[in-house]
Amino acid sequence: MYQVTFSEQSMRELNRLDTMAQLALIDPISSLKPADLAHPREPLGRFHRGEREYYRLRSGDYRFYFEVQGDTLHTHYILHRNSLEDFLLRNKLPVSEQQLVEQNSKFWKYLESLTK
Repeated sequence: MYQVTFSEQSMRELNRLDTMAQLALIDPISSLKPADLAHPREPLGRFHRGEREYYRLRSGDYRFYFEVQGDTLHTHYILHRNSLEDFLLRNKLPVSEQQLVEQNSKFWKYLESLTK
């Protein structure tokens, strides 16, 4: 079992939900095991940005973007699925999330703007 930490953006997104919805949302990430991360399968995915390894986990209508830091899963972003889709449509980026996160820096600039 991992400890899960959240960035400011992630906490803002969680705080928009009522307590029961928060618990339901974080249940999948809080129950991840090392074996799950070693061999990710849907709804979990793995990708690289530069030299860093990130994971994406779908939970209901949201996606967690996180990385492993020792015994901790640090969640950088929690995005509602519609906000990601809207972003893809507005910017005419590739529709594959995998292509998006690995090949397009606009996506990362957009995510980083959420933390400011």
